[in-house]
Amino acid sequence: MHRVARITWVSPDGILSNDHPTDRTNPTAAEDTLSEQEVQLDQPTEGSLSRRQQLRARIAKRRGANLAYRIVVGVVGSVVLAVGIVTIPYPGPGWLIVFTGLGILASEFEWAHRVLHFARVRYDRFMAWFARQGLVVKAMAVLLTFAVVVATLWVLGTFGLVGGWIGLEQGWLQGPLG
Repeated sequence: MHRVARITWVSPDGILSNDHPTDRTNPTAAEDTLSEQEVQLDQPTEGSLSRRQQLRARIAKRRGANLAYRIVVGVVGSVVLAVGIVTIPYPGPGWLIVFTGLGILASEFEWAHRVLHFARVRYDRFMAWFARQGLVVKAMAVLLTFAVVVATLWVLGTFGLVGGWIGLEQGWLQGPLG
């Protein structure tokens, strides 16, 4: 877990600011009123943390609990991520589930945070590209999505099941798993 040190400038009258007193680009920065600045590193206090952060800090203090917590986060995040990857080609929230799984993993693992950022940037670029495409490309995408859904329903044997309900017993409707 990375700790970020934020610099807070304190004026003689006790006013806290994140702006450097000589920052000429920021009109809110105090220019002449701060003579001697104190630099304080923001160390989170128990009162400044959210309940989730307080709970996480207590867990982190205990080695066994911390390991168990990280394992649970890793397993839950991986399962959500796997479900999201499987659902990407289908209509619905496939990418949302992928980003949720990566977000769960990123709450504990730095590598997942980097992957989440990478995936979001690439997704946004692709969606911007796709929005600029013509009707033919968009129609091909709809056709491909339809083909993936139909193929999945056939593989799972859904057509054979529904065909049996209405009295249509055809061997080709039975998928390999159905």
